[in-house]
Amino acid sequence: MMIAYKAFAPDLSCTSGGHRFQYREGIWNQEPAADCAKRGFHCAEDPLDCLTYYPNWNHSVYYLVLAGGDIHEDGVGSRLSCTKLKLVRKLDLKEFVAHTLYFLMEHPERKRNCRIKQDKGKAQDGFVIVQGKKPMAKGNLGDVLGLAREASDHPEIVEIGLFVIDGKSRLPGIWYDVQGNPLGGMNYAEEAAVNDISA
Repeated sequence: MMIAYKAFAPDLSCTSGGHRFQYREGIWNQEPAADCAKRGFHCAEDPLDCLTYYPNWNHSVYYLVLAGGDIHEDGVGSRLSCTKLKLVRKLDLKEFVAHTLYFLMEHPERKRNCRIKQDKGKAQDGFVIVQGKKPMAKGNLGDVLGLAREASDHPEIVEIGLFVIDGKSRLPGIWYDVQGNPLGGMNYAEEAAVNDISA
């Protein structure tokens, strides 16, 4: 059994092996065989890989799942196919980013998903994940910032940060480091004053 992630249409249906399957919560959904290219229930170890198939956060739902039964992996990203799948919990955007950061920490040797920005990134579609020696990120109101700081001499993640641009403790348009500190020398009160003057 493996912990994985899966995206669905809002009604929890999904195309599987050429047919539409209606998933149900609280039970083991079952298929007769697993093959990443043809059949079975598809999911991924890396949450970000779900966005390859369901890229629009506003028109999809994302779940933490358990993959069981026969499990097949083909080396395409972190995707896998299984004969048994159980929906554990629906993830909101902040939880989705948190699970992605955890995946990065647990698998520093894996190839990085193309949606992860190197060193510096601005949020798009509601979030950004930045990895690097001194990662920095910024976003608009409501965006989620995920930062992963690497060790100075190797790519292992040694610190992570997860913040929401709430307009109070984190402000729109300001670069933040992995500890949530604003970059540029101003504190939160000073930044708020500047934003009030600019408005």
